[in-house]
Amino acid sequence: MKLGVFIERDGILNRVRVERQHQIGPLALEDFRVNQEALPLLQKLKAVGFVLIATTNQPGLSRGYQTRHELDRMHEVLRQVFPIDDIFVCPHDETDHCSCRKPKAGLLVEAGFKWYLDLDHSFVISDKWQDAEAAWAAGSTSLLLQSPWLGAGHRDFVLSDLGAIVEKILQLRVGSQAVAV
Repeated sequence: MKLGVFIERDGILNRVRVERQHQIGPLALEDFRVNQEALPLLQKLKAVGFVLIATTNQPGLSRGYQTRHELDRMHEVLRQVFPIDDIFVCPHDETDHCSCRKPKAGLLVEAGFKWYLDLDHSFVISDKWQDAEAAWAAGSTSLLLQSPWLGAGHRDFVLSDLGAIVEKILQLRVGSQAVAV
């Protein structure tokens, strides 16, 4: 089985606005700003063999204020800029009670099945508590970027920047390989 790194889209792969202490993800391509600082770090993860999966909750689809076409245009930009293998989207509102909306683990489980990933040895990168909860539910390790959106729930690591997160993943990968031998 392969190892994966699940990366939250908004706040990690692209920039977000902050309004009233909430992150506001872009709804249109003209508002979509890629986080260029992530590129060399994701290339490092890709170079050692990780499957890179972007994950995102996009309730604007079910609420009707975002179109699938516009979302697909933004995701095409992500595919052009970053060495990601796939993008998994939950299009539901929290009132839909689906299994794919983070903090539930549905997106990770679905990607794990599709890509033959060992979720117990995979990683989740985010700046939000919902992704840490999804990682815990899937048996993966969460590495969170220090932010106001961490909450008080379970998380494995909280680090100051994306570079430190990638280095920690590489350390943990080497450690798990040594144990597996």
